[in-house]
Amino acid sequence: TIRPVRRSYYDPSSAPGKGVVWEWENDSGSWTPYDMDVGITIQRAYEKQHPWVDLSAIGFCYVIDFATMGQINRQTQRKRRIRRRLDMVYPLVSGTLPKSQSWPASPGAAAAPPVPACACPQCLLVMSVKATVSAAGPGTATLQPRKAPPVPPTVPKAPAPGTKAPDGAATVRGSLKPLAAQGGRRQAASTPALSLAGSTASPSGAGNGKASRPGLSTLNRSHLQRLAIAQSRVLIASGVPTVPVKNLTGSSPVNPALAGITGILMSAAGLPVCLTRPPKLVLHPPPVSKSEIQSIPGISHTCRKTTKKQAKKGKTPEEVLKKYLQKVRHPLDEDCTICMERLSAPSGYKGPQPAVKPDLVGKLVKCGHVFHLHCLVAMYNNGNKDGSLQCPTCKTIYGVKTGTQPPGKMEYHIIPHALPGHSECKTIRIIYNIPPGVQGPEHPNPGKSFTARGFPRHCYLPDSEKGRKVLKLLLVAWDRRLIFAIGTSSTTGESDTVIWNEIHHKTEFGSNLTGHGYPDINYLDNVLAELAAQGITEESLAQEKD
Repeated sequence: TIRPVRRSYYDPSSAPGKGVVWEWENDSGSWTPYDMDVGITIQRAYEKQHPWVDLSAIGFCYVIDFATMGQINRQTQRKRRIRRRLDMVYPLVSGTLPKSQSWPASPGAAAAPPVPACACPQCLLVMSVKATVSAAGPGTATLQPRKAPPVPPTVPKAPAPGTKAPDGAATVRGSLKPLAAQGGRRQAASTPALSLAGSTASPSGAGNGKASRPGLSTLNRSHLQRLAIAQSRVLIASGVPTVPVKNLTGSSPVNPALAGITGILMSAAGLPVCLTRPPKLVLHPPPVSKSEIQSIPGISHTCRKTTKKQAKKGKTPEEVLKKYLQKVRHPLDEDCTICMERLSAPSGYKGPQPAVKPDLVGKLVKCGHVFHLHCLVAMYNNGNKDGSLQCPTCKTIYGVKTGTQPPGKMEYHIIPHALPGHSECKTIRIIYNIPPGVQGPEHPNPGKSFTARGFPRHCYLPDSEKGRKVLKLLLVAWDRRLIFAIGTSSTTGESDTVIWNEIHHKTEFGSNLTGHGYPDINYLDNVLAELAAQGITEESLAQEKD
């Protein structure tokens, strides 16, 4: 896989130009640098002597407070320390600012200064393909399977001076001329510079007009493979080392760039290398008729809907927290992990002020962690306000935790097919369906619409004793609105969309290529642990019955 890389240039008056790096303190106590663009934004506000800077304009829900040198999460009000370093010195570029450099260069960046590649076989191959495609010009439009000249099985010898080479040989040698020149092999004088652009493979008028000059995107996988195979044969003839690879149709030498870095290293160590076809991705089971679908013994119904549950009314945040806290009259000289101020000093929370004295301190009765009451009330007010509380240090849950899952439907039943690794039983299929809608007051952006991609989503469990236990707990999580949430997708980067909420599901039926399928001997235990982290255990089943 080839990915472009680049290096960027910044003005000497910017943060990197002055050697300034802004960092934030992570949970382990070490320091992590901000991304370059974020650091430049922070430094710009710092130099203008602003008391604070809001990073939401560049996509981050944080406020940087220069007075306390802290980073405040606008949603949770959690505060982290930040610092400014001056010991990072980048090299200065004299004269005019160079153009942005990248490798491989984009099709439209031919004028950019080239970045020299090394002389290893992989780089020779890549640069040869790149040079061939760039030099082909109008010929790139003619590289269709039915029109392109066939690749000969072997590389013919160069014709004697003054004689005409066969068309096929000229095509291969012509397209490989940049590589052969780098490898030290001379071509015959009569060999065309690049036969891929020749008229024999071009339909009439292919060389006229801009429409006949598409870029690199016109080369599909089969074209690049044919070029690479032909170049591999030239490398073999020229003595460039290759990797012995057992193909499906027999054994043949393959160029290192085709075998990948793993194949190269294994071959260098004298180990056999075998390339095989990847296994087939199986997301869904074979078609199942309605008569084959069965309800699950011990579980009533086969469908459950959820709607938005209103927060419990009648109790103030102070009354809710009173059930979970003990007052601490003489706190230790430690930091409150919410505001990062000393417990012996008043709370450092700077948002809307709760009706609690800022110097009161309380200890959570189960886990024993100590915080400012002021900070806990503020944290509760910024949450779901459902009568529950979760310790920000150890995640212990007090009360019944609920989430912000949008309204939807959950179906569940048994299908007559077995999952890989569970051949002794049938399969429980779960189907989640959530439509798009408008965010409520408990969501990140109230009043704004949200999307719901990939629904209905099909998930699978083995129809075993432990699989049915997981299903029962998932039903509790569904009722408590904990399966999904609205946020930013880690897969696509889309914001304001329905996402999974830290309870993993298996969405791949007959394989495990993506890591979301079977066999996975630890999955059921792992998902039970994830459910427990959300406060859902076997005790929850008894509470639901009550």
